[in-house]
Amino acid sequence: MYFLGFDLGSSSVKACLVDADSGKAVASAFFPETEMVIESPQTGFAEQQPENWWKNACLASKAVMKQANVQPDDVKAIGISYQMHGLVVVDKEFNVLRPSIIWCDSRAVPYGNQAFDALGHDRTLHHLLNSPGNFTAAKLAWVKANEPDVYAQIDRFMLPGDYLAARMTGDIVTTASGLSEGAFWDFQANQPAQFLLDYFGFDPALIPTIKPTFAPQGELTPSAAAELGLSAGTPVTYRAGDQPNNALSLNVLEPGQIAATAGTSGVVYGISDQASYDPKSRVNTFLHVSHTPEAPRYGVLMCVNGTGILNSWLRNQVLQRSISYPDMNILAHEAPIGADGLLCLPFGNGAERILENADLGASFHGLQLTRHGLPHMIRAAQEGIVFALYYGIQIMESVGVGVQTVRAGEANMFLSPLFRDTLANLTGATIELYNTDGAQGAARGAGLGLGHYKNAQEAFAGLHVTKTIEPDMRAQEAYRDTYERWLAVLKTS
Repeated sequence: MYFLGFDLGSSSVKACLVDADSGKAVASAFFPETEMVIESPQTGFAEQQPENWWKNACLASKAVMKQANVQPDDVKAIGISYQMHGLVVVDKEFNVLRPSIIWCDSRAVPYGNQAFDALGHDRTLHHLLNSPGNFTAAKLAWVKANEPDVYAQIDRFMLPGDYLAARMTGDIVTTASGLSEGAFWDFQANQPAQFLLDYFGFDPALIPTIKPTFAPQGELTPSAAAELGLSAGTPVTYRAGDQPNNALSLNVLEPGQIAATAGTSGVVYGISDQASYDPKSRVNTFLHVSHTPEAPRYGVLMCVNGTGILNSWLRNQVLQRSISYPDMNILAHEAPIGADGLLCLPFGNGAERILENADLGASFHGLQLTRHGLPHMIRAAQEGIVFALYYGIQIMESVGVGVQTVRAGEANMFLSPLFRDTLANLTGATIELYNTDGAQGAARGAGLGLGHYKNAQEAFAGLHVTKTIEPDMRAQEAYRDTYERWLAVLKTS
């Protein structure tokens, strides 16, 4: 018996097959092999074609099935993780009406800010725990205002994972956790936020049917099963946004636990049992996957859009792919802590929530042409990413989420010793790396949603620590001195 997990990111769609009994991943694959295209028809816009998500999911599914030599009938449930805050709109025939407006698109910021002011900050934060900001609700408002012909045809809006599941099952459904990620959820009323729908003029019928996070949410249609290389009738039993799912994949389910990821964007995600919020909405609170009315669980999320994308930009554009990421890490170690005065603001991938939705762009400061070289630039970039994350962590601490131990998958920026050492030494936190990723987490979530696993202990039997990084307190002063200089540059930018 196996569970199949999909992780729909902005770079690729990954699939992972997990053995139900051992909890171990037996096969994984991702497509495309180069990053998926993010279209930017105007400055601040970021769009993707949902059809490409589906095509890559089918390729990844067939690849893992072939790799593991597993029969379609042996896959008993499917779980889906997906890039958060995106918008997909379809008509009554399930035709996609426009490209998806994805998470790093900045166009909707004015619409969210206007709603925040018009509805009142206290009221909005009390009910939504967030400003509408740049979330899915504001993106739908942008479509309504700027593409009225498209809006008039909309039968349902969906999050990216809702769309992928609907392609599989023919059923358009979502979750309360997903709606909270889109700023559609009223935490006080425990239902979609009618006052926000009224303000934007959204018909509540546009909201998909709401299903539990862990539960049967539809079954593969014959046509979808054929494209995926699976059996018709296989149930989809779990879905969650990528960051709540990343926390699930690391068994981060209880208050005080912290998960992190650093792919294209970087996120620190902490669990709380209190519905707390940042008055400036620089960090955001959502319903966690483990939330129940009896045992409330909230995910407090801090996101920096420009993390791994900065590292890849340096490699692809500056270094012209002449060296590998591991060689970049080696090169960075030739520069000292603080990169000999060179500082980097890593922002450059859309509006940053921790900066109150400002879009500063990425920049280097203090560049001396006679002293600085590639080692300094690479080190300054990785340190700048950590400094941005630490800036957000300090905001999280102000709303009651402390950081003492950070769990992360051994992937992306966490493969860089310099990155993870800088993070440990600056924060003073122990970092634990695990043998997991979002697709594995989605597969285990599918097992929980099917009821095969009775609890998290059973579901995460195959999870183990691969590396532990303890902070070197002797280096903390040097990192914090550099951070203070970085912070001064940020405040004047």
